[in-house]
Order: sequence, then structure tokens, then C-alpha cells
Amino acid sequence: MPSYRTPRYVLLVGVLVLGTLSAQPGTCQETETIQNSVSMQFKLVPAGKFMMGSADNGPAHEVTLTEPYYIGVYEVTQAQFEQVMQANPSGFQGEAVDNVDTANHPVEKVSWDDAVEFCRVLSALPEEKAAGRTFRLPTEAEWENATRAGTTTEFYFGENDAELGEFAWYLNNGEKRTQPVGQKQPNPWGLYDMYGNVEEWCQDFWTDDYSAGPATNPTGPSRGFTRIRRGGGWIHYPSVCCSDFRAGSPPSIQSRTLGFRVVCVDSK
Repeated sequence: MPSYRTPRYVLLVGVLVLGTLSAQPGTCQETETIQNSVSMQFKLVPAGKFMMGSADNGPAHEVTLTEPYYIGVYEVTQAQFEQVMQANPSGFQGEAVDNVDTANHPVEKVSWDDAVEFCRVLSALPEEKAAGRTFRLPTEAEWENATRAGTTTEFYFGENDAELGEFAWYLNNGEKRTQPVGQKQPNPWGLYDMYGNVEEWCQDFWTDDYSAGPATNPTGPSRGFTRIRRGGGWIHYPSVCCSDFRAGSPPSIQSRTLGFRVVCVDSK
């Protein structure tokens, strides 16, 4: 399993400003949701500014996202992956889970390369081309902005990790495997499993530290050997299943803790 740096608990600082909206949790609850041809749902996240990172996973710095974006309400499921790719690489299926139906569990054992290929094939489907939709992995900044949902604390529900079980499948309650998506409480913007269940690949290459100054639409370094994964999974401690923790893995790695969610680019 890839190694992790162990962060300290820190109070994240800063204010999130989304356009002219106030930075209150729940701002995006009533924004537009769309669904694609394989029943994936996406929530519209508006453009704006937020504080990304922390003293231990950072430094903390202001990020501006100049364009709104649609991000998956749920992690990509085994059924959705199989419908698009005609294959299901997941380790948690069949006899591994006592033949429980895992169609609605997040797909895992998916490399970064596999996730990118899924986005390419999904974008090429006739229904998606006709609708003017393409798909990609979220940038790390898009992922953290969507996860924070207007909050500045270590978790989007506050600073107390004792509440994590209400929002995430992680080490203390994950039963040593994935669980169906959408079973825990969502974040304030209506996104599920942003913490726990499976870690999620991001588009960016890994870098140990952010630049200290403000950034606009950051996409990480132009090259590297590892790709960013976020959010923690069913096997991880609360210190990993939080808004700011970040780590990297080679893009070819496949793990039962690793899945993904996608961003939909709607040209219309």
C-alpha cells in the first residue's frame, strides 16, 4: 500500500467566496443537477475563491476557480464502470463479499490511467456527444473546493472527527471493504462520500508543497511520477479522510482503496 505522510490537526483559515454568494455551508444545495446517459448525476459548483490547503498540507493559499463545473454527486460505481468499459476490475465483488450485489459500490482497483480511459470512452458515447458533454477527472483544486463546500474546518462538518462516521465509511466502520455509494450524509453541497469509501484520483501530478501565493485555476506541476489521490478510503484513519490531506501514487497502481469521481464539461 502507498505510504502516507501523517498530518497534524490544524485549524484551516480563510473565507470562501463563491461569486456574489455568501460563503455559508449549503450555498449549492439548490443548484442545478444533471444526469448523463449512464445515470451518473452531477452537481453544478459555481466559480469563486476558496482557501486551499493547511499549515501541514500546504501552505494554505487562496485559489480562484474562474469557471463553474459539474462534479459527480457520487463516486463512479461498479455498474457504471462496467456499462461503459464492458469490464469490472473491482476486488470487492462476488465471493470476496459473500456474493452480495456490489453494482452500487464504488469501482476500485482502477489505476489513474484506467480512470482517464473511462472518461475518454464515456465522452465518445453517441448520447454524450449529441448532448455536448465531455468528462475528465477533477483537478485537485476542484476536488478540494467541492469537498469543503464553503467550509474552512478540517472536515466539512467541523473539527471533531468523532462525527466522521455519520459522513464516511472509514477504518472504524468500513467493515474492511467498500459500501454502496450515497449511504452516509452528504456534504453541504449535496455530494456524497467525499471522505472515505474509496480514495479518489485527481488529474494533477503530485507535488510535496503548493506555491505559497494565490493561484488561479491551478493544475499542479507539468510533470512528475505520481498522481494525486484524495479523500481517504474504507481502510483509513480520520486524519486521511478530511478536506486537506493529500498524497500521491504512480498512475499505474491499482488498489482496493482507490476509485474516482468525474467532472462533466457541458458545452451547452
